[in-house]
Amino acid sequence: MLNVRFGCSGCAFRTAAMKHCFYNETVGFFYNNSRKELTTYWRTKDVLVVALGLTVSVIVLLTNLLVITAIVINRRFHYPIYYLLGNLAAADLFAGIAYMFLMFHTGPRTAELSLKTWFIRQSLLDTSLTASVVNLLAIAVERHQTVFTMQLHSKMSNQRVMILIFCIWVTALLLGLIPSYGWHCLCALEKCSSMAPLYSRSYLTFWAISNLVIFLIMVVVYTHIFIYVKRKMTRMSKHTSFHPRYKETMISLVKTVTIILSAFVICWTPGQVVLLLDGLGCKSCNVLAVEKYVLLLAEINSLINAIVYSYRDNEMRSTFRRILCFICYRNSRYTPTVVKLNTTDRRTLSQNGHFTVDSSI
Repeated sequence: MLNVRFGCSGCAFRTAAMKHCFYNETVGFFYNNSRKELTTYWRTKDVLVVALGLTVSVIVLLTNLLVITAIVINRRFHYPIYYLLGNLAAADLFAGIAYMFLMFHTGPRTAELSLKTWFIRQSLLDTSLTASVVNLLAIAVERHQTVFTMQLHSKMSNQRVMILIFCIWVTALLLGLIPSYGWHCLCALEKCSSMAPLYSRSYLTFWAISNLVIFLIMVVVYTHIFIYVKRKMTRMSKHTSFHPRYKETMISLVKTVTIILSAFVICWTPGQVVLLLDGLGCKSCNVLAVEKYVLLLAEINSLINAIVYSYRDNEMRSTFRRILCFICYRNSRYTPTVVKLNTTDRRTLSQNGHFTVDSSI
């Protein structure tokens, strides 16, 4: 009889716990619970944030679409590093779309959202930003491998690159969709975060720490590359056979590594720290005051990625010009001229017939 009574007590406890889930409540209910302001009218600050956000989103979409087009049409970019760059551009393109979706469903419109739409809005952002960060890590590891083996392109097969890209998106989807499928606070209001009132604080802590770990690995990888290149330049400069072209390439690589780390630290660190503080339940931290700005800063990194990883490549810039000129000529009803390889380009063809660009990425 004792066991039966305990069993019934357990059933009653589970039934009571289920009654505390708030699946039928509005978004406003959870915002009030987290004490996050939910306006019913457009303030000047809201208009400015949306206008700036949409502007950034459009630029992100256009620049990354240009990168993807260049990689697709130029067979000289059909190498592992460029496939990863193309995937990074796709992730950042997705981030631009997700951020644009957020801008159309923010401000006073937030109160009109259903719980499902709210979760979709947040999942799009989480998935796209996670894909971008993980892709940056994959590029860092690939660059580390090629630099230390003195190769221009990785020997990784196309099949392995496709598997890696698939794994990147699976990881991003899992992290982005986890809150929608259970890691939320709809049944535990005391665990709701301030920045994302339907998300559990433990999820924000997990997401922030995961990204900070990836960030730390990237810093270690690129710092190792930086030190290696500096030492290599010092040793090579002592030899009379040291080619100026090689020195120029090495200096360009050092500059690129510096820009990558600086951009990543500036754009990502503030957001991750704010998320971590919110996840840890910091009462004295006014995370809501900077929430929109740190998110916009992270989105700007999607624009910087396209500039740093692609625009610093001479062949990539040349392809961009051909694409833009083709569009201009087509709009003005001119036939685009066929671009031929000049003597400089011909000299950059290696013995196996592959184009070996002096890439600084």
